[in-house]
Amino acid sequence: MLVICDGMGDRVEREFGNETPLGFAKTPTFDRLASAGSVGLMDPISPGVRPGSDYATTALLGYDPRVCYMGRGGLEAAGAGIDLSPGDVAFRCNFSTVDDDLTVIDRRAGRIERGTIEIAETIRKIQPKGIKGLKIDFRATVAHRGVLIFRGRGFSRMVSDVDPHVTGVKILKCEPLDDSTAAKRTAAAVNDFVTQSFNVLKNHRVNVERIGERKRPANIVLTRGAGTLPPFKPLLELYGMSVACVAAVALVKGVCRIAGAELIAAEGATGGLDTNYEGKARAALKALENHDLVILHVKAPDVASHDGDFKKKASVIERIDEAVGKILPSLDASSTYVLVTADHATPVSVRDHAGNPVPLLINGPGVPSSKVSKFSENAASRGNLGRLHGLDLMPVISDYLGKAKKLGF
Repeated sequence: MLVICDGMGDRVEREFGNETPLGFAKTPTFDRLASAGSVGLMDPISPGVRPGSDYATTALLGYDPRVCYMGRGGLEAAGAGIDLSPGDVAFRCNFSTVDDDLTVIDRRAGRIERGTIEIAETIRKIQPKGIKGLKIDFRATVAHRGVLIFRGRGFSRMVSDVDPHVTGVKILKCEPLDDSTAAKRTAAAVNDFVTQSFNVLKNHRVNVERIGERKRPANIVLTRGAGTLPPFKPLLELYGMSVACVAAVALVKGVCRIAGAELIAAEGATGGLDTNYEGKARAALKALENHDLVILHVKAPDVASHDGDFKKKASVIERIDEAVGKILPSLDASSTYVLVTADHATPVSVRDHAGNPVPLLINGPGVPSSKVSKFSENAASRGNLGRLHGLDLMPVISDYLGKAKKLGF
């Protein structure tokens, strides 16, 4: 079982005794696993590199993102259960809040949770003007997130984001990133789509109600991360492992789905702070009955990180620790490996991804004991596992499971 605590990696804070949220949190389960197993640090890409979740997750599954990355949009689409055809371009989207001057007030529309399906039905009726052969598909995914698909021929992922990624500035104009006709055509279609999304959503019933409730309206769709389907070989072919994934976030589900993993649903999995931690852990436990590797992904630490809330981050890490602790007695310690790590660091002091390494523990039969008393970044920096790269993780797992191919004779 590979437990990925999204954004769990952090930097020490003087206010909290020079500890990180993981070091500050009470994590008896992780501490016990770390003491009896090996601990170390892992650079998702390489030291100092700030990876996006798409790059980091791709690397942790053993695919070199520098070679096979084709934009985030295709991964999001796959995670939303959308099949892409050759020529299709997918965009990651946010329901956002802007003023009448199109200045971004809230990129996440108050972290909207209800009404997005109804809004998506309206968005799907948009047809960019003057673009022949283009069909629009749009799906709401988790909370403020959505996926936009351009179906047809003559479109390109080589276009810029409309989302400025910060508040207090106007939305950006989508620009072609090369001189191709396809990129210019795609950029024009995106700009018209975004404009129309504002026109149809500013007085939408859902937003009228939100304003009446003093909530921020989801009055525009901002695009980013244009992408196509990446050329992944199945994990079964690469490593000889049958894989399952328990996750709520479309990106992670998308990477795993394209990699050939079975997606396992867990009741109450939201991708937010209110997710069903124990329910996800028990779904992962069940999946271990007929899979070699189960990936359990929990988004909550990253959410707290982006909010800059140290104590909240420590609290959700404690809830993950508690959930894993409840299923450990059901695992056969003589044949099961448990790994705990993060896909990237999201320091609460930064409120964004950073290039810090993340802690990693491996517990299972034949794994040397670190004898550390606490699982944390501080302890991992002195751990017996050393310092790995994200691309090292799957080969290490494969070796412990007896699946690794021998090089040479």
